[in-house]
Amino acid sequence: MAYDRYVAICNPLRYEMVINWQACTEMLAGVWIAGFLYAGLHTTGTFATHFCSNFVNQFFCEIPQVIKLTCSDRNLIEMTAVVIGIVLLLGCFVYILVSYAHIFTTVLKLPSTKGRQKAFSTCTPHLIVCSTFIFTGCVAYLKPISNTPSWQELLYTVIYSLVPPMMNPVIYSIRNKEIKKAMLKVLRFRYFS
Repeated sequence: MAYDRYVAICNPLRYEMVINWQACTEMLAGVWIAGFLYAGLHTTGTFATHFCSNFVNQFFCEIPQVIKLTCSDRNLIEMTAVVIGIVLLLGCFVYILVSYAHIFTTVLKLPSTKGRQKAFSTCTPHLIVCSTFIFTGCVAYLKPISNTPSWQELLYTVIYSLVPPMMNPVIYSIRNKEIKKAMLKVLRFRYFS
């Protein structure tokens, strides 16, 4: 998404050449392959681990909760998977930051205020969703693992696993004029009835 925005704003005349069917397919394949390899690493780590308990105090088997249930002091495979996950996340985060740094420097050079506003409005939804996911994920995964369950742990898990996917359609469709009109009709109807 950041690369798409970068090409659309910084190289608009080359957009059709750069973001073509083949480039989209390659990016999608890269993400899927990395995701499957990372998930395979977690799955291998989970099945190679001996657990003292089978009670997970979460609404899904999250890695910090699984690590808490292990009988041994350290689970090398799972800890390796967590470190690889952090490295991947930081790599993606740096890539997004660099892309948006190029975008913002290009946008600030635009002569018209309307052009700057339009460019910033195309970037803002992606930044909101990414920063919500990354911030809550880092808070959930990088804090020390406690033995007592916490409502905050559940809240952070809900936020980073459910809110960004739910925000995507809302944030990206709010820019559509027809959706805005339909939402205003619904809100007016509810307010006056």
